[in-house]
Amino acid sequence: MKEREARWFGGSTPGSRPAAAPVGARLLWSDPAVWLCGDWEPRHIQTVELGDAKIAVLGPCSVSEHDLARALSCPDLATVAGGWAGSHTVVRAQGDGRVEVLADAAGACPLYTVNVAGGVVWGSSSLALSPLAGGSVDTEWLAAFLRDKHAPTAGRCAWAGVKPVPAGHVLTLDTAGRASLSSWWKPMKRTAGDASAALRRALGEGVRVRVEGVSATTDLAGMDSTTLALLAARHGPITGVTLHPERATHGGDLDYARALTVPDLHRTYFPLSARHLPFTPTEVPLPATDEPAPSTPVWSMFSHQLRVMAAAGSVSHLTGDGGDNLFLLAPTHLASLARQGHWLRMLGDAMDWARLRRQSPLPLISAALRGNTAHIGRAVLLPPPWLNVPAPSDQDPASADADAVFLSSFRIVARSAHAELQLADSLGIALHNPYFDGAVLDAAVSAPHGQRFSARRYKPMLADTFADLLPETHRKRAAKGLFVGDFHEGLRVNLGRVLGLADGRLAALGIVNPAPLQAAMHAAALGARTVWPPLLSALAAEAWLEAIETTSATKWERPVTAPAGVR
Repeated sequence: MKEREARWFGGSTPGSRPAAAPVGARLLWSDPAVWLCGDWEPRHIQTVELGDAKIAVLGPCSVSEHDLARALSCPDLATVAGGWAGSHTVVRAQGDGRVEVLADAAGACPLYTVNVAGGVVWGSSSLALSPLAGGSVDTEWLAAFLRDKHAPTAGRCAWAGVKPVPAGHVLTLDTAGRASLSSWWKPMKRTAGDASAALRRALGEGVRVRVEGVSATTDLAGMDSTTLALLAARHGPITGVTLHPERATHGGDLDYARALTVPDLHRTYFPLSARHLPFTPTEVPLPATDEPAPSTPVWSMFSHQLRVMAAAGSVSHLTGDGGDNLFLLAPTHLASLARQGHWLRMLGDAMDWARLRRQSPLPLISAALRGNTAHIGRAVLLPPPWLNVPAPSDQDPASADADAVFLSSFRIVARSAHAELQLADSLGIALHNPYFDGAVLDAAVSAPHGQRFSARRYKPMLADTFADLLPETHRKRAAKGLFVGDFHEGLRVNLGRVLGLADGRLAALGIVNPAPLQAAMHAAALGARTVWPPLLSALAAEAWLEAIETTSATKWERPVTAPAGVR
């Protein structure tokens, strides 16, 4: 399969001063410069121009022509554009020379900036922008990623000199070369009924704008992906793909997929064999991405699945990623209940969660009384023994409320999932994660705690919102299969090659000590109980460094003066 050019967009400071633009980019506008790189579906690039005023929506979006025209002239862009479903970035240029770039609330459409001689260049790919800042990896960010990928260094990204635009903020540029950031989104509260209605609308529209009129596929496994498949089937034929062990003929996801009898929902199955084990080499080189992608250790399986779907004609694939992050929440609300004085409710919920986890309720109660919300939600990971640099201090505010902790965690995962989209792009598939849409996040976080957190029911908000769509057996399903055994086996089969990765680029940078890293690999290969996240992060980072080292960097030049159009 022919690899395609990386798909991303960007722009620069308005005005007549020279500014950089990537070689080969297609200019959507010349002043202010806004460009597109790679192949974009025309329906995912929407623009309106009226005199000196211009507005563009870049990415899948539910916006109507009427709303787009209204957003062109409204005083506050976010009041109109903030509720549009999908995953996109909104850019508006006004007659006074200002340019506003609206970053999505969830962080699934990351934006970055670089300061250059002519002002500011912004874009949706930190990798593409990095040559403007020297093209060096930010080793402190990388060390924090290896320490705990869910707690990276705030205000930085994987590339030195490239700054992330915070999710839910608007970047404003002017002709003097100045740039400013201001928040446009914050969580709101809705009743249970209104929150469900908002979720149904946001997720339904987010799916529609991705599958309508194109050949599309979707994962078909747990409740999250099944919901997407059923929503997608309302807009035309959709193929649900179920992964399963090669020798399995029934059980688990297979039985649940076969139980669905819905018009326009077709099922296909992807058997997993030894060639798909984690860490297995493949003839498809790992593409360079903004940061280490979560699927890097299973690239052999993921790349094969993408190629099979592309060969079958699919151009768009939906995943259920993000569903667990939205609806399978840890009981961080216990700290909020304690702070509000709801003692009986807090104690009762702590007992329920302790029984579910088969542990004593005392640690949960103690953390709630201390207001230590962040540590209710996730285990505290010790620095891995192979990390050679000082571990960063815990940046989680001990007294933060449940929503603040949830948002921080969700946005980190959503941003990292963008690297998955870049992997799929390289093989000609547009990958979509509707659960990471800003409007979906807005709906979910607005629900009362009782609707979102439950030790007695599995994903109650999702199950109740789509109760008329999901069969009862699927609503009552409580979990999916685990693949930890595959990681042990994959490491054992590929141990020689993986051991070599331990003494590679990370070691040369002085970030890791190869000996303890290799010892951990040996132990995992033998089946010892393994704390997988830091080990997988180290292997993903090593493979990522190799990929960017062997990939040509984006070349930059002064932009042409006339728009080249969109295709």
